[in-house]
Amino acid sequence: MAETQNYQNHVRYFPLFHYVITPLLLFNLIWQAVRLYQEPNWDRAENLLMAVVFILIALAARLQALTVQNRIIRLEESLRYHKILSPDLAFQAEQLPTGTKIALRFASDEELPELVQRAINGEFKNSKEIKLAVKNWRGDYLRA
Repeated sequence: MAETQNYQNHVRYFPLFHYVITPLLLFNLIWQAVRLYQEPNWDRAENLLMAVVFILIALAARLQALTVQNRIIRLEESLRYHKILSPDLAFQAEQLPTGTKIALRFASDEELPELVQRAINGEFKNSKEIKLAVKNWRGDYLRA
């Protein structure tokens, strides 16, 4: 673990996906489009189509990983709500939108009740505002 996580550095990049696979797939897409332009035929068109399919496969794999991660975060936060919050507040917190729950995971246990109540009261317009309201950041170092 390099540095302590906070709002400014909490975004996670997966180097293999973001810096290797994505640029190579985009290069391949451009290359196949140029080749089709230079020599229009069905084989070149098929290569371009396959380049698009490869990009869609990579995006689908990434989105599926993020979806599973979000489901796990919801489960973790649900357990945390029942451990830390009063039964009434925990029930109300369970009704919050997934994006709100995901943003609240960065709040320390001490400030969670206040931030949950503020979220329930509609004081936050989006997850960014919730994250910015966190005073004692609880890092999430195991994200996909």
